[in-house]
Amino acid sequence: MRKEDCFYLGKIVSKYSFKGEVLLKLDTDEPEIYEEMESVFVELGKNLVPFFIKKSRLHKSTLLRVSFEDVSDEASADTILGKGVYLPLTMLPKLDGNQFYYHEVIGFTMLDNVHGDVGTIQSINDSAAQVLFEVQKGEKQLLIPLTDDIITKVNREDKTVHVQTPEGLIDLYLGEE
Repeated sequence: MRKEDCFYLGKIVSKYSFKGEVLLKLDTDEPEIYEEMESVFVELGKNLVPFFIKKSRLHKSTLLRVSFEDVSDEASADTILGKGVYLPLTMLPKLDGNQFYYHEVIGFTMLDNVHGDVGTIQSINDSAAQVLFEVQKGEKQLLIPLTDDIITKVNREDKTVHVQTPEGLIDLYLGEE
């Protein structure tokens, strides 16, 4: 399984018992939907390796207590401690309306209510304090804040994200008067 075809579910943060059980810190607002998984992919080196789950249950909000089939003692649990855990993108719950996953809108056209087509969404930068759409229009790159106030509509069929940007923001990038 390629990492590009997966989403980050969480990280194995600690051992839970001497029988190899571990605690997986889930990176989700809805941990309960991941209680009944059959398997996950654990990042070992540069590879994602499938691990089959014998038993799992929620433990204190976003922690999932997991017993893997081939992890039956503390030594084998140590080998996966601190590792990232992934699932295939196909297992993401479907979103509708103006909610979307970042990877889902890459390649969509951004349409501004005043300026019309302002370019194609190339990526989403979530490493800064403010999450930004990185939009390409010809040779220029526009950075548009990703906020509920700016996004007016997400149209998955037309592959468009409609926005209402603050006055002057688009002009700043495209040099329009």
